[in-house]
Order: sequence, then structure tokens, then C-alpha cells
Amino acid sequence: MSKIKTMEINTSLIDAINYRRSVRIYDETKEIDAEIVKKCIDQATLSPSSSNMQLWEFHHIVSSKILNQLSIACLDQSAAKTAKQLVVIVVRKDLWKQRTKANAAYLKNSFGNKPESEYSSREQFALNYYQKLLPFIYADFLGIFGAIKYIIGWVIGLFKPSYRQLSNADMRIVAHKSAGLAAQTFMLSMAAKNYDTCPMEGIDTLRIKKILNLPTSSEINMVISCGIRKPEGVYGDRFRIPFESVYKQW
Repeated sequence: MSKIKTMEINTSLIDAINYRRSVRIYDETKEIDAEIVKKCIDQATLSPSSSNMQLWEFHHIVSSKILNQLSIACLDQSAAKTAKQLVVIVVRKDLWKQRTKANAAYLKNSFGNKPESEYSSREQFALNYYQKLLPFIYADFLGIFGAIKYIIGWVIGLFKPSYRQLSNADMRIVAHKSAGLAAQTFMLSMAAKNYDTCPMEGIDTLRIKKILNLPTSSEINMVISCGIRKPEGVYGDRFRIPFESVYKQW
């Protein structure tokens, strides 16, 4: 029975992967259920994120007024102009202190809220990771501390394998990678519901932040339009570089 269920789940995933296309024109006569989109966003939060930091926010746009404003900020792309809803994925690297504290609190609770002297070595290691190591990795001041950590990583790397991506720019990339994983999970979840999406990066991020009243320290990862496709909204058959050209086995 479990094998049958696994096959059904895998078939559903494959169907969603094949169904998903970047749709540029939506059918404006067909509505989509905001609650279903919200559920797909909820599923996106289950995506893996670096150190489980979850440095992301998902802004679900259903207001026609804000949709119009964001459409302009998305450079009047047809994918934005004809969309029924939008999801703006925001990177919140600036929330790293809150996220490390939340993870540490979760660990303490799962350990039974006992005195630290009673922690096992594995439990203490996990707590130190969030209370000491990650604060060291994420802390920065005008890029100076990040540059110092970057140099330290490379010096250590001369003698043994070392994590080298420690600059402020490196940590931004880490946060954006995690947000990108969540974006893909969201789009596949939407595809499983026969809803269509289009990830957009050709956008005016500054205007979008102003429209959504986001803090300066936040960053827009991408805007994803949502709706039901028109046939002409999919620009031809899917093209991919031959698999043999990108697959390397060692």
C-alpha cells in the first residue's frame, strides 16, 4: 500500500513539473482562489533554507489597486498586467537575529527546557550553532567584519577544507538561494492545482519596496504572477539545452 501511495505522489509531482510553464498572458475572465494561493505559499515555507534561517517573506497581493501599482513597477509586462494575483518574495537577511533566537528557543523546548548543564554534547553543539556560530557568520558592520571573516576563511582554507563564503555579499547570496528554493516550491504547488505562474526579475525593486512599505534592508528576490493561462500565454514548446550537455557524472 505504501508503495502505491509513493508512486501516486511521484506521478503527481512529475505532472506538476511538466505542467509548470512561465505564463506571460493570463485569461482575465478566469479568477483564482486566494485561499488556494495562500495554501501554496504555506507549502513554500516548507522549502529547505540555509541553516533553517527562513530569511524570507511572502507578500500575497490580491488588492486591485496594489496589483495595478505593481504592474507598473514590473515594467508593464503582460505577465503582470493580466495576472489575477501576485506574490512578491522578499529576502529578509536583516532578520537574522530574530531567526537565530527562534531556532534556539525551538531547540531548548524540544530538549525539554532543562538546565544547560544537563545538555548532551549533541544538544550543546546544536545550541552553540545558533547562539554563537551563526551570529559570528551573519554579523557585519559596513562590510568590514564580513571582509575580515572572508580573509580568515581563505587563510584557514590554505591548510584544510574551510567554509569560505563569509563576506556580506556571500551571505546575501545564501539568503537569495533559499528564497529561490521557496519560489520554486510555490510554483510547483500552484501547478499541482492547475494554476499558472511566471517568475519575474525584470522589475523596479525600489518602487516595489516603496509600494509594499518594505524596510530599506529588505531585498526583492522576485515577483511571481498568478492566474489561468491563455493558450498564447505560453510562448511555444519548452526548450532545454540537451541533457548530455549539462549532466556530468564522476
